[in-house]
Amino acid sequence: MSIDPYYDVRAFHSFVQETVHDLGPAPEQPLVKAAVAVVIKNPFAGRWVEDLSPLTEPSASIGTELGERALALLGGRPAESYGKGGIAGLAGEQEHVVACVTTVFGNALRDAVGGGKAWISSATKTAAAGTTIDIPLAYKDEVYVRSHYDAITVALPDAPRPDELVIIAAVATGGRVNARVGGMTVADVLAGTN
Repeated sequence: MSIDPYYDVRAFHSFVQETVHDLGPAPEQPLVKAAVAVVIKNPFAGRWVEDLSPLTEPSASIGTELGERALALLGGRPAESYGKGGIAGLAGEQEHVVACVTTVFGNALRDAVGGGKAWISSATKTAAAGTTIDIPLAYKDEVYVRSHYDAITVALPDAPRPDELVIIAAVATGGRVNARVGGMTVADVLAGTN
């Protein structure tokens, strides 16, 4: 584990969803979506703190660790989509999670999953343990590729506890199975016609 010791890590959780077909024709390869969550102690739980940079500054280590773990769950296939997010326990603030998934985290996540030119879609909230969160996914090199607008649902039965943060990174091997509502395509991006 390469997460900065500033963060008090309690647990990791991994999620994999493999879609073989969805009503219509089966894809050439199943769509694999994966997410990895880390549960950390919230150093600011229960109190107001103006400066959240202590959460942000070492967050590259979380982006790298979660990105590497999520990519490994794709079984050797490259990541085409990515997303990020998390949940603050009830003694914390949504802003505490946001502080952990800023550009510092995002740049490290991009590097860990094989690069990406697009901004990383995210979702954050404050909630009790067991609450679900949909981590949005989008094509890693151009956010407007409509076929890759997707999400993976994550829920941890025992987290976040009130004084914890759950930080999540997600990846996918492609867009939605049988996506067919038009718009910019991956081929457009690769050809430079976007």
